[in-house]
Amino acid sequence: MASVPQASPVSSGVHALQRDPVNTGAEVPPLVQAAVEGAAEMSAERIVALDVGDVLAITDWFIIASAPNARRVRRIAELMEAHVKAAGGPGPIRTEGLDEAQWVLLDFGEFVAHIFHEPSREYYDLERLWSDVPRHEFD
Repeated sequence: MASVPQASPVSSGVHALQRDPVNTGAEVPPLVQAAVEGAAEMSAERIVALDVGDVLAITDWFIIASAPNARRVRRIAELMEAHVKAAGGPGPIRTEGLDEAQWVLLDFGEFVAHIFHEPSREYYDLERLWSDVPRHEFD
């Protein structure tokens, strides 16, 4: 069983990533990990990485995260992009939903990040739709 980093709070208020042996599936790729770190930096809620590569041809991973307001949704998207670029990755191929910030989609090719305003996340419930794929949860 692969262990994957899991975000946890540290005294400074920033999230450090720690190993979590509960998660199963493939190791989280470095650029996906970088995006997760960007989301954790802004205290994104319920960060999940779904390994959809075996069932979806257009990407290998989904990252799902949420925030309680539109301003934080936008900031999480900005930090995800900055962390991916700092890790040597490209910017998103496509970005959707930044104006309304109810559901922001960042398509990085290898993975797609979904950042939700919490009520929209509950409504669309992507985790339920993709419940049969390996998942990695981050606190």
